[in-house]
Amino acid sequence: MKYQRVLVKLSGEALKDEESNSILSGDKLGDIASVIKELVIKGVQVCIVVGAGNIWRGKLAESLSLDAAKADQMGMLGTIINALAICETLKNQGMKSTVFSSVEVEHMVAPFSLDKARKKLEKGEVVVFAGGTGNPFFTTDTCAALRAKEMQCDAILMGKNGVEGVYSDDPRVNKNAQLLKDLSFDEVLDRNLKVMDGTAVSLLRDSDIIIRVFSMGEPSNFVKVVEGQNIGTTIHKGE
Repeated sequence: MKYQRVLVKLSGEALKDEESNSILSGDKLGDIASVIKELVIKGVQVCIVVGAGNIWRGKLAESLSLDAAKADQMGMLGTIINALAICETLKNQGMKSTVFSSVEVEHMVAPFSLDKARKKLEKGEVVVFAGGTGNPFFTTDTCAALRAKEMQCDAILMGKNGVEGVYSDDPRVNKNAQLLKDLSFDEVLDRNLKVMDGTAVSLLRDSDIIIRVFSMGEPSNFVKVVEGQNIGTTIHKGE
């Protein structure tokens, strides 16, 4: 395996059942759990950060005239719902998994502990991080960058819906947009490429962590990337 310890960044939308317009799809959860299980069987240590876009969106908060900080707290709670769904699906497939949350809800999930999370990973358990950073105004992208550094991950895996990686422009709008196979963190920031938010990229720009962005339309792509196959986009520290 090219990467021994990875953080999988999942959007909330990746879990949504589009046909029934339900917040969670059993099929999608099952596919994700199967891929994670395969990685663990191959000896890869896996942690996960999940968003909550299937449950709560900031634009809805604006339309309801809600306080921005409170709206972000609602989003953090949404990530706990998604994290529990992922964790339970992993357990149903015979995997050991624990949710750690930056938002303290101790009777439901464990409070975040760096030492405990690392020990779980080293034992081959899957660790799911919820609650974002625990602070408003920071996205789950920033949480993913922070946790990847704290957990000393080799790579962040970002599966995307409907695209093969990072493009020079939005391919859904501009048919001439080009797939960018190799980028530095500085290039992502300078070109304002919408991969992760700027705070997240800035956290990673001096680290040796690699970001791999690829299509999750084919679940096996997660394994292909960890094996070192050159699919999607690779983002790394500059020279």
